[in-house]
Amino acid sequence: MNQRINQLRNEMRSELENNILPFWMNKMEDNEQGGFYGEITGDDELRPEASKGAILNARILWTFSAAYRLLKKPEYLKTATRAKRYLIDRFYDPEYGGIYWELDYKGNPLDTKKQIYAIGFAIYGLSEYARATGDAEALEYAQRLFEVIEQHSFDPVQNGYLEALTRDWQPIEDMRLSDKDENEKKTMNTHLHILEPYTNLYRVWKDERLERQLRNLIDVFITRILDPQTGHLNLFFEEDWTNKYRIYSYGHDIEASWLIHEAALVLGDETVLKRIEPLIVRIAQAADEGLNPDGSMIYENFLDKQKIDRELHWWVQAENVVGHINLYQHFGDESALDIAVRCWEFIKAKLIDHEQGEWHWSILPDGTVNRKDDKAGFWKCPYHNGRMCMEVIERFGE
Repeated sequence: MNQRINQLRNEMRSELENNILPFWMNKMEDNEQGGFYGEITGDDELRPEASKGAILNARILWTFSAAYRLLKKPEYLKTATRAKRYLIDRFYDPEYGGIYWELDYKGNPLDTKKQIYAIGFAIYGLSEYARATGDAEALEYAQRLFEVIEQHSFDPVQNGYLEALTRDWQPIEDMRLSDKDENEKKTMNTHLHILEPYTNLYRVWKDERLERQLRNLIDVFITRILDPQTGHLNLFFEEDWTNKYRIYSYGHDIEASWLIHEAALVLGDETVLKRIEPLIVRIAQAADEGLNPDGSMIYENFLDKQKIDRELHWWVQAENVVGHINLYQHFGDESALDIAVRCWEFIKAKLIDHEQGEWHWSILPDGTVNRKDDKAGFWKCPYHNGRMCMEVIERFGE
């Protein structure tokens, strides 16, 4: 095996087993109220009364299920099972179906809106738990959540999926995922995080309708979301797919490049692969416009405002590594391996917190560590960096 790949694989396994996963097992389990704490600040202060987000719980479920599937350590299964129980017992809405967006620290519903992005992540976590363990309950809940997305969010007229609805599936005024987002009915980000769980669910449930909708999602990406002129993915759309803003999100481009490819590989259809593989390379090349010489990748370019956000976010760097590893593995691109290795060196030097564990949120444009954003919280989860490690371990197995 390529010596660089071997070293990368060994270092990532060490990072996963000795830093990322222990942080979440040792510091984030809430033994008072159940489940996991809602927040550890950028200064490493635990906030036991912080609210608990669906995204965080679902991503912990995915990460520890995948870690158990790969490495078979019983403590990973224990944490995954804890996350599964809390998701089903507390986040699942027994009356209307779907997943609550947010609970208070005691586990009571705080924000009951149905954000389709969060339901997608619940499917991702539950399907991975089923994949790792064969658990029937996890699969059944994943199937139920697939049904509610298809019933309430899928747009049979204009295609694609609507962002958000009220608890009982009525139209909702504010559809935004976070205050950084625009209030539009369809977004690239939500479609990406429906594609990803549908791909994973299809691994364990070869359902015809699921297959059809997975094929359709790949098609939506290349015919509606991908900008054929620039190779970038557009981000925010009206219901009829009118693109509303000119923004390049480099991290989402590189993440989508490998997730769309993964969806096609899991489908196993040569015709689909032939159609999308040139586009995968194109999207990754567009993402590379955001690369720095040290291999790190900047956040976003707001073309209409003529403003570039040069912050170096933890998740963008993790996806940067995986996207380029994918180009090396499937397309034989040696220069992509160079970028992945350089970015990993940047991560080790700047982003990993070698003292307190986990990774910092970001490195600011002036080169300092961002401590105002969480170390663990509503959006800061073990999934991007944990998955990066596991992708490298799994793609280049023993």
